[in-house]
Amino acid sequence: MIAEFRLPDLGEGLTEAEVVQWLVQPGDAVALNQTLAEVETAKAVVELPSPYEGTVASLHADAGETVAVGAPLIAFDVVGEETDAPSAPAGAEQEEKTQPNLVGYGAAPASAGRPARRARRGGAAPASAADAEVLVAAPHDALPPSVAEPAVGERPRSTPPVRAHAKRLGVDLALVAADVGDRVITREDVDAYAERTGAAGAASAPATEPAPMPSSAPAAMPSGERAQTRIPVKGVRKHTAQAMVRSAFTAPHVTTFHTVDVTATMELIDQLKADRTLSEHRIGPLAVVAKAVALALGRNPSLNATWDEPAGEIVHNHFVDLGIAAATERGLIVPIIRDAERLSLTGIADALTELTQTARAGRTSPAELAGGTFSITNIGVFGIDAGTPILPPGQSGILAVGAVRRQPWEHRGEIALRQMMTLSLSFDHRLVDGADGARFLKDVADILEEPGRALLY
Repeated sequence: MIAEFRLPDLGEGLTEAEVVQWLVQPGDAVALNQTLAEVETAKAVVELPSPYEGTVASLHADAGETVAVGAPLIAFDVVGEETDAPSAPAGAEQEEKTQPNLVGYGAAPASAGRPARRARRGGAAPASAADAEVLVAAPHDALPPSVAEPAVGERPRSTPPVRAHAKRLGVDLALVAADVGDRVITREDVDAYAERTGAAGAASAPATEPAPMPSSAPAAMPSGERAQTRIPVKGVRKHTAQAMVRSAFTAPHVTTFHTVDVTATMELIDQLKADRTLSEHRIGPLAVVAKAVALALGRNPSLNATWDEPAGEIVHNHFVDLGIAAATERGLIVPIIRDAERLSLTGIADALTELTQTARAGRTSPAELAGGTFSITNIGVFGIDAGTPILPPGQSGILAVGAVRRQPWEHRGEIALRQMMTLSLSFDHRLVDGADGARFLKDVADILEEPGRALLY
């Protein structure tokens, strides 16, 4: 019988998702919980497991297409599956095994291990129209033998950002995998392949007018003209734009600045890095700032609060879910360190390392982006000293951390070269008075100037 799987509710009120790539094709046999596709929501890339065991009958969306939650995504030919009538009581176990969970991520796994991906069949069609165009533009006889005949097997190993980059360039990762072997494909591998095969394709392709690019891809005019590039607003960029507009026109923003002498903090970091017992922890300035923020929020609860408009209440949170703004290839995301006030300095450093690696790999889940009571954005990594950050919706404060610079500064009655940092605090003036914002910023600054003060908080 034919059974349809509709796009499930991926959580956090998300109403749609874009199909990044299909990992199965019509005619493929799939096992329960086998990964069917990768879809990109406004917050994260999510793998969709199969809620059925059977054969893929048809795909209802192409790669790059946006699908609404609840819309048909894929159809299966399931042996013995009755779609018109409920299963008999005696088959309750089978029903639990085969029925999809539309509010989660698929059926419950049959075992603790992750199911292995099934090898693609040799006769499968190219993953996308862009891949087909590359194969036409660069025929196999124009490529090295290792590229012309890629081995048929498991899906090429790469991260979602790399796959997205390959998709933009029109590169088939299966062909790149023939060059790199079993290791994970990197962005550099994709660029090197695109540069090499682009030259070969140009030499062998007929001199005809290029086909128009799909509307979903950036389209640029030839160089030498008044060129423009149009990029569809979707995914993380669309979500960020909506959230920032909502925040800017809902919460009255105020930003205040404070330049801090962080020489003592930088000396402390150098000492901790030299301690062999702490070598497995990456303790840097951001970790110290995050710890200082968590301590200061305990003394200034208005900066850790939420404005509840329907209830007409200010909600003070007695926990710190600390958001850390991260710039990724997919755009700006703000993953959360839960209960940051309970973590030691090394605990926060470890959380930051894991958070950063997960974000760069494009594996941050929607649950890891949900909520947050206060946020930090590290603009210092770009060499910027100060800014006026916009509040994430629902939060009353965000701190921008500037670059650390050696500058002449008054120290103990004399001018000396000191390590200086500028802190920029934006807050919601409905919840936070100017004096409260100033006290919070001063508390953070005091810890950074004299880290020993943390013992008093």
